[in-house]
Amino acid sequence: MRVNKRATDPFAKKIRALEPEVNIPISEQIMENKKGIAQVFANCSDLVVRELLIFGSMPAMVVYLDVLIDKQLWDDGFLEPLMQEAAPPISDPSRLEEQLKFGFSSIVQPAVVKNMTETARRIVSGETILFIEGSAQAFAFSLKDKLNRALDEPSTEAVIRGPRYGFIEKMSINLALIRHRLRTPRLKTETLSAGSLSRTDITIVYIEGIADKSVVEELKRRIAGIDMDSILESGYIEELISDHPYSPFPVMQATQRPDMTTGSLIEGKIAVITDGSPMVLILPVTFWFGFQSAEDYYMKFMFATMLRWLRYLFAFFAMALPSIFIAVTTFHQEMIPTSLTLSLAAAREVVPFPAIVEALIMETTFEALREAGIRLPRPVGQTISIVGALVIGQAAVQAGIISATIIIVVSITGISSFLIPNPGMSQAISIIRFPLMLLAATFGLYGLGIGLLVILVHLVNLRSFGVPYMSPLAPLTFNGLADTLLRAPWQALKKRHKHTRH
Repeated sequence: MRVNKRATDPFAKKIRALEPEVNIPISEQIMENKKGIAQVFANCSDLVVRELLIFGSMPAMVVYLDVLIDKQLWDDGFLEPLMQEAAPPISDPSRLEEQLKFGFSSIVQPAVVKNMTETARRIVSGETILFIEGSAQAFAFSLKDKLNRALDEPSTEAVIRGPRYGFIEKMSINLALIRHRLRTPRLKTETLSAGSLSRTDITIVYIEGIADKSVVEELKRRIAGIDMDSILESGYIEELISDHPYSPFPVMQATQRPDMTTGSLIEGKIAVITDGSPMVLILPVTFWFGFQSAEDYYMKFMFATMLRWLRYLFAFFAMALPSIFIAVTTFHQEMIPTSLTLSLAAAREVVPFPAIVEALIMETTFEALREAGIRLPRPVGQTISIVGALVIGQAAVQAGIISATIIIVVSITGISSFLIPNPGMSQAISIIRFPLMLLAATFGLYGLGIGLLVILVHLVNLRSFGVPYMSPLAPLTFNGLADTLLRAPWQALKKRHKHTRH
C-alpha cells in the first residue's frame, strides 16, 4: 500500500499562531477562570458567562456560546436540577461529580474537564461548562442545539425502486440511519477530528471481522496526518487521503444513500462520515463501482445486467464518440459508406472550421450549459439549460458556424454521460474526452488508440487503499466477475470479493 505524504496547508502555521495559548490548569477561583475565558474568547459577542448559586448556596459559573445551545434543554435539563437545595460537600470532588451525574437526565450527563485547553475546545463544540468555586475541575454538559433538516431523497442518486431518504449534514443522524439497517455490535464507529480551526468530526465506520483491519489503521493514520485549517466537506478528505490525488478517476465513492453505504459495509468496505456533509465516502473501491447503482440489487438480475452493459457502452460513447467522429471525418473517410460521406460533406459544406474546432465549440458550450443549469435556481435551471441548448444549437447551424452532425454527436455524448451513476466517474470521463479529441484530430484513429491505451495503463496502475483499481479483471479473479460485468442472481453472490475479505 502506498504511503500518502502528510498533507500540509501553507497557511496553517500562520493561523495557528493567532490562537492564544490556553493550556493552563483550571483554578479553584471562579474569577481566575473567568479572566482566562475572557482572554481566550475576547470579542466573541455570542459568549455567555453567567454566575449563579447552585444547590442552594454554592457559587458557580456557567460558560457557553449562546448560538449553539438548545434553550429548552438548558432550562429543563440543566438549570432546574442545579437549583436543588441539597448541596454536596465541596471538600470531596468525587461526591460532587456523583451528585452531578445522578442529578441530571441521561442526555446531559457531565464530563470532567481539567484544563483550559479542553474547556475552550468543548465550548466551541457547543457544550456548556460549569465552574464551581473551590473545585479545580470543571464539568462539561452537552446541550447542543439540534440543527438539522428533514430527511429527503438524494437528488443526485434518484431511484425508481428503493428507499427515498438520504444522508443529511448531521453526523449523529447519518450514523443512526446506518445503525437502523445494521443491528449488530460488530458495526464499529471510531471518531477522529481534523482541521485546526474547524475541528471537524470524522467518523470511520466498518464491520469488525469483515473489513480489512490494516486498511482501517491506514485510513486512521492518513486522517490523523491531515494538516489543514478547516475541513468543510468530505471532498477535502477525499483529496487529502487519496492514493492518487492527481488522477481524474475517483478512488473513493461519494454517496448520499444509506442503503448503498450499508451494502458496501457488508461487502467489507469502510465508510467515512464527515460532520456537516451529506456525502459519505466509501473505500476501497474499484473502477466498476462507478457504474453500479443501489437499484441494481432491487430489480431482476437480468435487467440489472443489461443496464450495466448499457452504462459501459454509453460510458465509452461519452468518452470517445466525438474523437471517433473527428478522426473518421478528418482522416478516415474511406471507413464510412459513400452515401453517408456525401451527407456529412453536404452538412459541413458551409462550415468554415475543421471538425475539431466544431467539436470543441459544442463540447465547451455543452459543459457551460450544464454548469449553468446546476448553479441557477432549481425551478429555472433546467428550463434555461434546455432552451439555451436548443436556441444556441439551432442558431449556430443556421449561421453556418457548425454542422447539424456535430450537434447530434455532442447530444449523444451528453446523454451518455448522464447514464453514469457516479458523478465522480462522469466528471473523469468528461475531462478525458478533450485530450482524446486533440489526439484524434492530430493522428486520427491511431492517436485515439494511443490515448485509450495510455488510459488503460493508468487504470491498471491505480490503487484504492492497496486494492487494484481494475480488479477483478486485472488481476483476474472469477468470483468478482459475478458482480462487475454481471449482476448475478443472489444465489451466486454469496462470496465477498477477494480484495475486501478479511
